[in-house]
Amino acid sequence: MRRAHFPPERNQVPAHVTLFHHLPPSLLPELKARMKQACAGPAPRARLGDVLLLGRGVAYRIDSPDLAALRGDLADAFTGLLTPQDQAGFRPHLTVQNKVEPRVARALAEQLRADFHPRLLAIAGLAAWYYRGGPWELASETRFRG
Repeated sequence: MRRAHFPPERNQVPAHVTLFHHLPPSLLPELKARMKQACAGPAPRARLGDVLLLGRGVAYRIDSPDLAALRGDLADAFTGLLTPQDQAGFRPHLTVQNKVEPRVARALAEQLRADFHPRLLAIAGLAAWYYRGGPWELASETRFRG
């Protein structure tokens, strides 16, 4: 869906749920260890809960107390290092379209809502990325094992 609806020049990373928008690069060794520990167990149970209109994009809301708890544990570990955006709360979603004209986003939201049914979502793992001023570089990736 992202390939079909996301502007290609902005579709730099695979479909994902953002847990944090920015962590200091110096945290990478600790983050990798915490990701590995979190992924030793089962993947968080999750489901697509609804279609969200984001103004200039469209996403699916993700309902997952498990994922919220995992993110909360990481946020607690990094207290004092989170940006205001990452301190503001966690509203998990899977972006299908972004940075388009509002009328284009509204049309896609209506199209997706027409036959939407909540369904399970498989979360494969955790990843950390470096933002390189446009391109992104994978810093670490760990898959759930449980």
